[in-house]
Amino acid sequence: MADHALQLQGESEDHSHSHPSQSVYIRVALILTVITAIEVVIWYIDWFHDSGALIPSLVVLSIVKFVSVIGYFMHLKFDDSRYRYTFLAGLVLAISIVAALVVLMRTHQIEYGLRLISGTS
Repeated sequence: MADHALQLQGESEDHSHSHPSQSVYIRVALILTVITAIEVVIWYIDWFHDSGALIPSLVVLSIVKFVSVIGYFMHLKFDDSRYRYTFLAGLVLAISIVAALVVLMRTHQIEYGLRLISGTS
């Protein structure tokens, strides 16, 4: 155990993995800006509202933005793959909870009407 501790103290962490240049970050920021502009334009086009394609389109564009942000700006693309798996596990858990809540809300309707309180039960 002591040998392992000495070995760990002598080792330095290798942070030599290459990160993208400033121009890559600027390109990613411009792509995110264009996607956001597309989302705003989609909101004002009636066809997306009428056809039911509004929500799926916005979700797909949001997923692209999400992956870009965590991949580049949070450096997840360039770090150890264990970080990616940890992040994805939390993401899958969060999506599962939201999906379960949506199913519950659609299958168990709650009537929020006022109830009169009477002295008899």
